[in-house]
Amino acid sequence: MSSSAWQIHRRTFLRGVGAAMALPMLDAMVPSLGSVVSASTGTAAKLPKRMAFVYVPNGVVKSEWTPDNSGDGFHFKRILEPLTPQKRDISVLTGFDQTQGFPLGDGAGDHARASASFLTGTHPRKTSGSDIRAGISVDQLAATKIGDQTVLPSLELSCDAGPRLGACDSGYACAYQFNLSWRSETMPVNPEVDPKQVFERLFGDVRGGGDSQQARTRRAMFQKSILDFVRDDAAQLSSRLGKSDRRKLDEYFSAIREIEKRVELAHKSAPRLPDGTRPPEMFDSFEEHIRLMFDMLTLAFQTDSTRVSTFIIGHEGSNRPYPFIGVNDGHHDISHHFGNADNIEKITQINTFHARQFAYFLDKLKSVQEGDGTLLDNCMIVYGSGLGDGNGHTHEDLPILLAGRGGGTVTPGRHIKASGHTPLNNLFCSMLDRVGAPVDRFGDSTGKFEAIA
Repeated sequence: MSSSAWQIHRRTFLRGVGAAMALPMLDAMVPSLGSVVSASTGTAAKLPKRMAFVYVPNGVVKSEWTPDNSGDGFHFKRILEPLTPQKRDISVLTGFDQTQGFPLGDGAGDHARASASFLTGTHPRKTSGSDIRAGISVDQLAATKIGDQTVLPSLELSCDAGPRLGACDSGYACAYQFNLSWRSETMPVNPEVDPKQVFERLFGDVRGGGDSQQARTRRAMFQKSILDFVRDDAAQLSSRLGKSDRRKLDEYFSAIREIEKRVELAHKSAPRLPDGTRPPEMFDSFEEHIRLMFDMLTLAFQTDSTRVSTFIIGHEGSNRPYPFIGVNDGHHDISHHFGNADNIEKITQINTFHARQFAYFLDKLKSVQEGDGTLLDNCMIVYGSGLGDGNGHTHEDLPILLAGRGGGTVTPGRHIKASGHTPLNNLFCSMLDRVGAPVDRFGDSTGKFEAIA
């Protein structure tokens, strides 16, 4: 990596009226971080480590998911084939259970329990009232330890808006199904569904208070890009950067402008409700909605705006149809396939569609250079579901992927079989260690899963 005689701090912002734009990693920032080496070499680095959890609903078709071979000689089966280009950046993890999703005497409600227990490792209280109770989730546990190092302690995303009150699954409150993240036992963290609101959170001046709303109003009135508000600051900075850093800055601005245009286009294309609002869950293209969210999560990690995130691609129990891939039936309905070959094929197609979107995200992370490696090298991204088999509502042998190298602390490119009903929370304990938020125990953990190292 080249060095620069002129140094800027990693937490430098470009500012305008009500706008604050964090910067990507630049060569001129390296001295402020200390010695930075390649994450892919396994050598400890001082670049920040990020963690994210991407959730897909209703389990998967295991026969088309689980590789036949373990170790680094495995081959992706049909569902995971879209991830083939990133094979060396991913581990397929099998044999993990989240036993707190089982009924444990509470009867029906596996979908609610699947999502509520997935990141909390806690059996949720069965109630449809306001007395909900689960447990602090692994992402929020990390946010309490390292969230003070970033503008946003954590970022919660979803492509499914839904009711926050009332019952959604056999006497369980809707809050259990539409939230993965829990700040405390009684406080779920509602995810943001509207890409435009996510964009404003990333680039509005949160320290400027009301000025952020003023800037949004001015941009709407004059149809200005957020780049226009930081233009003077950007020009001054660029004039002092080396050639490589100017190129990185130009690429970053281009990416922001492209996302900004896509956000506006998506918002305009959504149908209006009677009150004049445009529901983000009704965007014309579900795929575009997912990819916009992944693009903004990439920017959030690239600019070190947050190091912790969750993303619900579809809420547990979702009955969304997928006509754009030829599946007109509701996802939840056909997940109960009872061995019907046609329905198994349709579920496989949905599972593959989701994997294709995750591959898109990993490509984005891998395209961003950071230090002598990539942004993906400094991430740990869990992708999976709180149900193993949607047909049988099982909470064992969950479909789990772990992508990224965790700043050189994770060795991907393998199919790792956990032994004998290993708690998923063992994996989470190991991840918390790696981001600097160590715990002795989490949920029903029995130790730490160091096979990822």
